[in-house]
Amino acid sequence: MSNVAYERIKNNLEKLKLTKINEIIDNYLEIALKEETNIVDILDYLLDQETKFKDTRASEIQVNVAGFPYRKTLEDFEFEFQPSVDKRLVEELSTLRFVHNAENVVFLGPPGVGKTHLAIGLGITAAKNRHLTYYISCQDLISELNKAHFENQLQKKLKHYAKYKLLIIDEIGYLPMDIQGANLFFQLIAKRYEKCSTIFTSNKSFSQWGEVFSDNTIAAAILDRILHHATVVNIKG
Repeated sequence: MSNVAYERIKNNLEKLKLTKINEIIDNYLEIALKEETNIVDILDYLLDQETKFKDTRASEIQVNVAGFPYRKTLEDFEFEFQPSVDKRLVEELSTLRFVHNAENVVFLGPPGVGKTHLAIGLGITAAKNRHLTYYISCQDLISELNKAHFENQLQKKLKHYAKYKLLIIDEIGYLPMDIQGANLFFQLIAKRYEKCSTIFTSNKSFSQWGEVFSDNTIAAAILDRILHHATVVNIKG
């Protein structure tokens, strides 16, 4: 290979942003030439390595922009210390079939039993599989919706939260919510209904959601849409 051709290849790899090929091509070609590897196999290997590199990088970006407060994977969850959690059910959820079917997941239980860990674990799995994912606490979500409502930007904000293939709303019921907050929450749930998946965590049983949302009718309407297509995981203390 002439020096001119080599430099042109390196320059073109850089221009085309074929980062991984540019990184490995020198060593790989040296080995491939010694082993008399045919050109098709050389191209196949180089392009496969570039594809894997780009997929990994894209997955990492998805995880980084998802807003997780920390990273805890499903592999980190200690099922032996929480026997009330059905490991097989969590493994089924980790296939992300519920995301493809626009179904919901609800984790219920007292504080400290692993609800948020499981929700984030599923979220990381979804993000790594290139599903647009976002995590937010219920309190922060209501604050954001209230702010948007006050600034006459509610529809824009609802559209923003509706775009996520998987939205995780954590800690429903930890702090009280007024009627306006409950109405805004209902509007978001209605907008995502049967279109995208949402994971909810709550320390309150469904019978207590009337108190959480300060209105039994609103709570019933919210639950109707959440539970129509949902997997409910009850975790005991």
